[in-house]
Amino acid sequence: MMDSVTPVDTSPQREGPGTPAAEPAEEKVTAQDAGLIEPPAPTPLVRVSGFCLVTLTVLAVLFGLKAGQEFIVPVVMAIVVAYTLDPAVTLLARARMPRVLGTIVVMSAIAVAIVGVVYATQDQVADIVNALPEISSKLSRTLGGLLSGDGSFLEKLRGAASILQESGAAKPARGVVVAKPDAGFNEILLWGSKNVAAFVGQATMCVFLVFFLLSSGNAFKRKFVKMAGKTLSQKKISVHMLDQINSSIHMYMAMMLVTNVVLALLSWVAFRMLGLENAATWAIVAGALHIIPYFGPLMTAMGTGVAGLVQFGELGPALAVSMSSVAIALLMGVVVTTWMSGRIARMNAVAVFILLLLFTWLWGVWGTLLSVPIAFIVKVVADHIEGLEAVSEFLGE
Repeated sequence: MMDSVTPVDTSPQREGPGTPAAEPAEEKVTAQDAGLIEPPAPTPLVRVSGFCLVTLTVLAVLFGLKAGQEFIVPVVMAIVVAYTLDPAVTLLARARMPRVLGTIVVMSAIAVAIVGVVYATQDQVADIVNALPEISSKLSRTLGGLLSGDGSFLEKLRGAASILQESGAAKPARGVVVAKPDAGFNEILLWGSKNVAAFVGQATMCVFLVFFLLSSGNAFKRKFVKMAGKTLSQKKISVHMLDQINSSIHMYMAMMLVTNVVLALLSWVAFRMLGLENAATWAIVAGALHIIPYFGPLMTAMGTGVAGLVQFGELGPALAVSMSSVAIALLMGVVVTTWMSGRIARMNAVAVFILLLLFTWLWGVWGTLLSVPIAFIVKVVADHIEGLEAVSEFLGE
């Protein structure tokens, strides 16, 4: 006998007219939903792996630049010099002169000009070189007296002034003692000879590379455009980028040539008016050192100040000579060069100075010379390549 099972009705109950409706659950409203306070900003997510990869890449590039200095510096210097001299060679080529012959003519003219300047100032340079032992002796005795612990500060200054005011009168003869050169002097000579040999080798490599780059004309430009992209738009971007780099370097080097010549002329006038000996040589040195941003005028001021101190024997005229070189350098460097550099590449001075310090740390004096042209090149490349917007924004105005 089977048990009877009572079926259970699981269908939803319909509310009749007399059945009371179920009360809805009370919803809670927060202050953010009511609009009384603003919702918190979402926390930005930082991709640590991507940041670490970029950092390691930058460090690897910097290490490679520093390790490959002996190869990279002559190559970059040759490229900058070739860009600078290319308009003159192109002008001769348009006059139906073979490009190789035009390159030889331009480079020979520059060499003759350098030799002519050296020949015209050789007597003044010889006077400066002959006076170096006396200058060194006076400065060493002056610094030794100032650093000694005897006497007051005013007495030390009087003693230093008396040393600098010593005339070239004959002194009583003394016994001659021949000192044996020590090991430190030999090490200095060895270090200097190695640096001179390295400089000569890099300069020779740079000259030959400049000759080949100027002789080849637009061959490397065509090869670069051919390899830069497959589509026509990519090739147009590459051509525009190379033309802008070419224009920026041409304008910068032309500006540097004009400003350095004007600075040398103004320095010569100022040094002659102040009575500094060998004024023409010091003016040429000031114009040549002005190529080095910031540090060149500082070296000129120190050199002319020491020369004036030894010549006049008084602090006032020496400071006048040194400050005149600083004033002219500030006028030509800050007012003219900085303003024109900003107009050429539209870069801010802080970024340029940071790059100058970076490349000075990497390559020394050569890095200081090449920092501004490299900054121009980096700025133009960053403006045209996708993914380098941050670099372009950092270097821009």
